Amino acid sequence: MEINKLMVLEQLFKLENKTALITGASSGIGKHSALLLAQAGARVAVASRRISQLETTIREIEDLGGQAKAFELDVTNKKSVVRCFDQILEWSLPSIIINNAGVSSTGKLLDHTEEDWDRVMDTNLKGSWLVATEAARRLIAANSSGSIVNIASILGERVIGGAAPYVISKAGVIQSTKVMALELARHQIRVNALLPGYVITDLNREFLLSDAGQKILPRIPSRRFNELDDLNGPLLLLASDASKAMSGSTIAVDGGHLVSGL
Repeated sequence: MEINKLMVLEQLFKLENKTALITGASSGIGKHSALLLAQAGARVAVASRRISQLETTIREIEDLGGQAKAFELDVTNKKSVVRCFDQILEWSLPSIIINNAGVSSTGKLLDHTEEDWDRVMDTNLKGSWLVATEAARRLIAANSSGSIVNIASILGERVIGGAAPYVISKAGVIQSTKVMALELARHQIRVNALLPGYVITDLNREFLLSDAGQKILPRIPSRRFNELDDLNGPLLLLASDASKAMSGSTIAVDGGHLVSGL
């Protein structure tokens, strides 16, 4: 009896016979998400502006025994988004969307240019909107349910200096998640957001482990930076049927950073 209960619980997080699309999948959280979902049984469509950058991701997924295909995608361009979905549909309908593609811009508020603003907003906010809404159109046309996971940030709820366009864009992603969750619920499409705190990746490892990066630690209640594996549980929860009653939710994975004192 107990064994059967454990099997039922395990099945909640399984993704066999499902296809997932991960944007910005060449590195960091995007690549990690692709590997994770492949290990959970999903066929994985990995997408990036430069398809050549996805070769390593594809090879690692196949080495794990998973199925993956690479697709060229510029999330800021509507035609590119539509074309990408057309190509993926020739393979399989993605019912799991990990909306991860994102960029940042650092500098003082008054030093940011209009070009900085447009680049960050077009990628982080407009891009996630274009991908999510196109995914929803395809799912509705196929009379299929789905799960859209927008990768936001704890900076969508709190503020730091020196990254204004990024902070504002992630706040927008959180609100767009809630709007989409409201309107797509009737179609059995769930939309939730994951809010990572500081996560160590190949791109920021050197900084976070430097003296300057270590000065951030006292502001995090857990006194540690997240590793990519810390995202595994929340990602699988939101991608799988284990979260079938969740939509419009925001899940912070930050070691308690959001609840730290001001």
